[in-house]
Amino acid sequence: MEIDKDKSGNLPQATGKLANWFIGLYNVFGFIGRFFKEAFLPPYEFKELMRQCYEIGYRSALLISTTGFITGLVFTKQSRPSLSEFGATSWLPSLVGIALLRTLAPLLTGLIAAGKVGSSIGAELGSMKVSEQIDAMEVSATNPFKFLVATRVLAATITMPILTFYTAMVGMLGALLNVSVNEGTSATTFFQSALESITFLDIIASTIKAILFGFTIAIVGCYQGYHSSKGTEGVGKAANSAVVTAMFLIFIEEVVCVQIFSLFNS
Repeated sequence: MEIDKDKSGNLPQATGKLANWFIGLYNVFGFIGRFFKEAFLPPYEFKELMRQCYEIGYRSALLISTTGFITGLVFTKQSRPSLSEFGATSWLPSLVGIALLRTLAPLLTGLIAAGKVGSSIGAELGSMKVSEQIDAMEVSATNPFKFLVATRVLAATITMPILTFYTAMVGMLGALLNVSVNEGTSATTFFQSALESITFLDIIASTIKAILFGFTIAIVGCYQGYHSSKGTEGVGKAANSAVVTAMFLIFIEEVVCVQIFSLFNS
């Protein structure tokens, strides 16, 4: 069966868009497959990997600290009226601990990293692409994919779980401040109540989510930057696309993970 063409001999616009979508999907999976090939084959760029881990953690630490502390403080303040109606304000530490570790900490950390780290990776690699620095690395017998892409993706995947648990800890400090002021609860009692409600499955679920979010943020940023074009305009589009796409995928992954881990909790 032959596909109909318009008078100019080209494929219909809808068919062309669909074909471009499949081509783009093929390129994405090819990019991911190349990462797994390059990341685990020698030579290894340990020095660059450690530098990227430091950069990712350093870029996000201040914003994550502020956001996590405010989230714990506000979440506790907003939850108190509902629990006080049933005389259950003593459940606040447990509620905050479960909410932060299961959902809020991974999701907040992922969204913040998508904005800070994802855009930075997209813009950095995009500027290197349009200025032909990546081509120069290939000429000088350096593997730019291993040095630029594999190290950044691995660094984000390693660093995100650490940042997630750091966010949960800072959020619980914010909650502790609110509970201590209003109920006079000691720090020992607060953390004992909060941690005894957290299961091993909650820790595993948060770790897996953080790993997925970190991988998604970095691979999207690297892909957008590595395939940018059209000069400075392309760099801006790469950074913007990296943030929007990474945030969208993070929400999709959050929904899927919640559905999967809810089966184990039931």
